[in-house]
Amino acid sequence: MADKRISIYDTTLRDGAQGEGVHFSAKDKLFYMQKMIEAGIDYVEAGWPGANPKDDEFYRTMSSWADSAENQDWRLRTRVVAFGSTCRVGESPEKSDSLNGLIASGANPLTIFGKTWKLHVETVLRTSPQENLRIIRESVEYLVKAGKEVFFDAEHYFDGWQDDPAFALSCLEAAMLGGAKGLVLCDTNGGTYTRDITNGVQIVRQELSPAILGIHTHNDGGLAVVNTLAAVEAGVNQIQGTWNGFGERCGNANLSTLIPWLQLKLGYQLLEPEVLHNISYLSRYVAELANYPFDEKQPFVGRSAFAHKAGMHVDAVMKNNRTFEHIDPASVGNERRVLISDQSGKANLCLKMRRFKPEIEKDDPLVELAMERIKNAENEGFQYETAEGSLDLLLLEILGKYEQPFTLEDYHVWSDPLRGELDSVAVVKVQVGDKQVHIAAEGDGPVHALDQALRSTLGAFFPAIEESELTDYKVRVLDGSRGTGSVVRVVVETKHGVNTWGTIGVSSNIIKASAKALLDALYLVILSSQGKA
Repeated sequence: MADKRISIYDTTLRDGAQGEGVHFSAKDKLFYMQKMIEAGIDYVEAGWPGANPKDDEFYRTMSSWADSAENQDWRLRTRVVAFGSTCRVGESPEKSDSLNGLIASGANPLTIFGKTWKLHVETVLRTSPQENLRIIRESVEYLVKAGKEVFFDAEHYFDGWQDDPAFALSCLEAAMLGGAKGLVLCDTNGGTYTRDITNGVQIVRQELSPAILGIHTHNDGGLAVVNTLAAVEAGVNQIQGTWNGFGERCGNANLSTLIPWLQLKLGYQLLEPEVLHNISYLSRYVAELANYPFDEKQPFVGRSAFAHKAGMHVDAVMKNNRTFEHIDPASVGNERRVLISDQSGKANLCLKMRRFKPEIEKDDPLVELAMERIKNAENEGFQYETAEGSLDLLLLEILGKYEQPFTLEDYHVWSDPLRGELDSVAVVKVQVGDKQVHIAAEGDGPVHALDQALRSTLGAFFPAIEESELTDYKVRVLDGSRGTGSVVRVVVETKHGVNTWGTIGVSSNIIKASAKALLDALYLVILSSQGKA
């Protein structure tokens, strides 16, 4: 596998953070680095020193952390990279704030970008091609003389190569003359077609033969992943990208997709197998750290990646998973999901029930009973595709494996819009074993007040509840013909540790529907903490 080793250059903290709605604090970056070091990511580009106080703080802290005795071996696995630009037009490298800031950061290697497209040289830099070659060569040389390894990001390389191949190559050659350790070919506009990616990479490999040749693609044309794969097949040995495809405009090449593709499908070596088995978790961790919604339809790592709804598909998967799954979900830390609705067949339901009773077969009367219960419930407005938590409780009840850990005896909720922010109050009476508890709680709205009251009441009995949180709340009117008396469906999403599930309630009373969904969520938190769900 030595000739099939591909290094990973992760630019989530820098290029990914330029994506709309993506933010990392200096503290977030330190947490992020720890995860990537544990995963063995080769290079992590963490920011642009001098661009903002946050990045300066990060590099100071990271340098101090790396110098401590217990962390001396971290460089063997992961290199922290600082990013910046060449010196300015007409400026000597010695007087460049950007270059000196890179050196002062303490990071090694360093990455600098430069122009390789004449359009940018003439209309953005407003200088001559010769001056552009000078600033590339001298900037790289200055950093190398300071004892740094340097990657040169050839910005807009593919546009420049198609416009003037000789000039684009001369820019890369200038970086190599300056002593660059590696060249990175950038599809900065994200609009290059795959064939041209392949040709552009092959020319550089043939003409210059750099020791490290990287690819950096954007997704403006929807081809970032496939273009990166094509570049690897054409000869690059470093991929650049971001977790979850974070990045400016339409984002960057998605490492969450690229890594499984290259390692599981094409036989390249990127991560240790145990790390690859954890990639779904890593992908979610990054989204949560950035406080950004996770795309459940992502290939490999999303919850929908191995979700089956058609009865024929499920029946085939039960016989041989290769029929409708291109890889084993466990190889990327994911799992098969069988979606249940009133359109599902017995195969779907049987496979779902085998989580709790492995020996059950399709002709078991309990499968028929579950099918009938589900169809009746969905006729009333329940929809279990988005509420698998409530479905699990229903199946556990049918299988005789579920007993409610507590009972909500009574509750009252009222609101006063004049009270201010906490405008609602909920009072609940709960029975837990032989103990009965009354508690009142305030909230921002009646549902929040009810959730707070339930959690306050039950937290002392079931500590896991305090570790969980409600992360989403959705209401849908099922039949608007009755106006404000219409039946509504409420789905809440709850997170406990790394697990997330949806639960559902349906009623013409929105508070009752919400209470049902909230109760199911709390039941599941308790059962999950006890290893029963």
